[in-house]
Amino acid sequence: MPLVRIDLSATRPPAIRRAIADGVHQALVDAIGIPAGDRFQIVTPHDPEELIFDPTYLDVARQDIVCVQITLVAGRPRELKLGLYRRITANLTDVGVRPEDVFVTLIENALDNWSVGNGRAQLVDLGTVAGARVEP
Repeated sequence: MPLVRIDLSATRPPAIRRAIADGVHQALVDAIGIPAGDRFQIVTPHDPEELIFDPTYLDVARQDIVCVQITLVAGRPRELKLGLYRRITANLTDVGVRPEDVFVTLIENALDNWSVGNGRAQLVDLGTVAGARVEP
C-alpha cells in the first residue's frame, strides 16, 4: 500500500508526467510485487525555480530533477529496495528522464499508520502487504 508523491518541473508536458507516474507504479508492481490496482499517487508540477537541488551532490550531475517519495509499510529487504530504485530509474529513462535526474526516497511505517477509507485501518486487518515481512 504505497503512497507515491512525484515532484517535477512544470516544463514537462502532462503526457510525460503521466508516463513518469506510470513508470513509477509499474516499478512498484515489478520490483516489490504490489497489486496493479494498488495505485495512489500525487503528481505535483513546480515552476523550475521551486525545485532547489545541488546539481553535483555525491558526484551526480543533475539538471532537471524528478523527486519520487514513496511511503510504504516497513519490512522489505534491502535487495528489494535497491531493485526498486533500479527499476524506477530504468522505467523513467524509457520516457526521457535522465538517470541522473531520478531522486527516490522511501519513508517506511507500520500497518496501523494507514487508513484507506471509512475510518478503518484495513492493513491491520489484512496483516501483510506485498514484499514485506511484517511483525504482528
